[in-house]
This record gives sequence, C-alpha cells and structure tokens, in this order.
Amino acid sequence: MAAPRSFTWTRRVFLTLLTGFVLLPVYVMVSSSLKPLEDVSSQFHWLPSNLTVRPYIDIWSTVPLAKYFVNSLIVAGAATVCSVVIAVFAAYAVSRYEFRGKRVFSVTVLSTQMFPGILFLLPLFLIYVNIGNATGIALFGSRGGLILTYLTFSLPFSIWMLIGYFDSVPRDLDEAALVDGCGPLRALFKVVVPAAIPGIVAVAVYAFMTAWGEVLFASVMTNDATRTLAVGLQGYSTQNDVYWNQIMAASLVVSVPVVAGFLLLQRYLVAGLTAGAVK
Repeated sequence: MAAPRSFTWTRRVFLTLLTGFVLLPVYVMVSSSLKPLEDVSSQFHWLPSNLTVRPYIDIWSTVPLAKYFVNSLIVAGAATVCSVVIAVFAAYAVSRYEFRGKRVFSVTVLSTQMFPGILFLLPLFLIYVNIGNATGIALFGSRGGLILTYLTFSLPFSIWMLIGYFDSVPRDLDEAALVDGCGPLRALFKVVVPAAIPGIVAVAVYAFMTAWGEVLFASVMTNDATRTLAVGLQGYSTQNDVYWNQIMAASLVVSVPVVAGFLLLQRYLVAGLTAGAVK
C-alpha cells in the first residue's frame, strides 16, 4: 500500500525540522570558529561579516592542544584495545562454556552499569594514591591509571554486549573447527571472531567514544603532562577572557577523529548493535 499523501508531507516536514534542529548547533560552531573574537563576543549574527581562519591557527599555541590530542589518542586507543581483547575472551567463555558462577558473573557484569560513575571517583582516587605510596607505581596522574579507570566503565558493557553477539553465532562453526583439528583459541580467532566482526567493531566504537569524551575522571586523575582533550579545552577560558572562537574551532578539530571513525565503521556499528537482539 502506498502511504497517504498527508503522511508523506508530515514525514517530510518532521524530518526537515529534525535535521535543522541537529545541524543548527553545528552551524553556530562553524560560523563562530571563523569569526574574530570581537565579533563572537558581541551580538550574534547568522552571517559572519569578517571571515578568518586565524582561530584554527591560534588554538595550537593558546594551549598545548597537540599534547592533549596525543594523550587522548593514547588513552582512548589503549582503553579500546584492552576492552575489546578482554571482552572477547570473557564473552566467549561465558557464551560457549558452562562453569560454576556463570550466571552470577553475567548478572554482576550487567549490574555494574546501574551505578553512576561519580560513585567510583573517590574510591579510585584513594586506591591509586595508596598504591603509589606503597609500591611507587604512579597510577594517579598517569595515562595508565586513566586507562584502568576507563576500563571499569567500558569493559562490563563490552562483555555483556559480546555475550549476546557470540550467542547468535552458531555453535556448529566451533564444533566444525574442533573436528578439523583446531584448538579452542584457534577456533575463536579463525571462526568466531571473523563472524563477530560487526559486534566487535560496535564494542570498540563504544569504548573509544566513552574514553575520548570523558571529563569527570580525566579532570581529577590527570595532571599538566597527562591532561586529555576533554579537560584541556577548558584552557581557552582564562581569568581575563574567554576565547569563544578558538573553543569552537578546537571543538570541531577534536571531533574529526570520532566523526571520521563513525562514518567509516557505520555499517559495522549498525549491524553490531542490532545483531544478537533476536536469537
């Protein structure tokens, strides 16, 4: 059946309004990033009169943005790799094997998502400081400590998500690989992992985006040498002035890796989020 004409026009109007609502902040960011600071600080104009790319040049000298960019890449990349690797092994074990405490483990992993992250801020801070005082291992103020912190958020959800995805992969594939002489690990990497690529990509994107844009723990667990982008952007606000045009420019620059990665992996992400929902 063809859709009624009224429904078609209503859908078009709704989608147009929704698109405008989504793109309006992006346009304000882009236009503000191409204005001198005086124009941004004064009355807002939809069409900028004085276009300049100077804010995109100044963002690298006003604050050490390049250092923050490298820190974010290292922390988010390491947290993503560790989360995916650990989640693959844990989810495969829960999906394919029976062991004592399996149900308790699965429920515990899922229940960790019920608690707000701020509850773990003070305990993790005290743990890191005490470990540093007792062993000399500097977790507080280091990239390694921040990576461990992000794993506490991304790893439980990654495990839970991959369990459902591995359950949707037929067990016959594992059994056929075992019959052909593969061991459990080889069957995992040769058969199950290639079939689960969409789910693994979805987990990786989730873990990366969680670490890339996190502010609360990064503002407490880092120092001047290990500060990430999410916290470093606050450097454009000083006691004397706020460089709004540079803030907009820097926000657009730091969004490029996430947007580019999402566009490249979009088809895997959509498939991974929907797979495993129906068995």
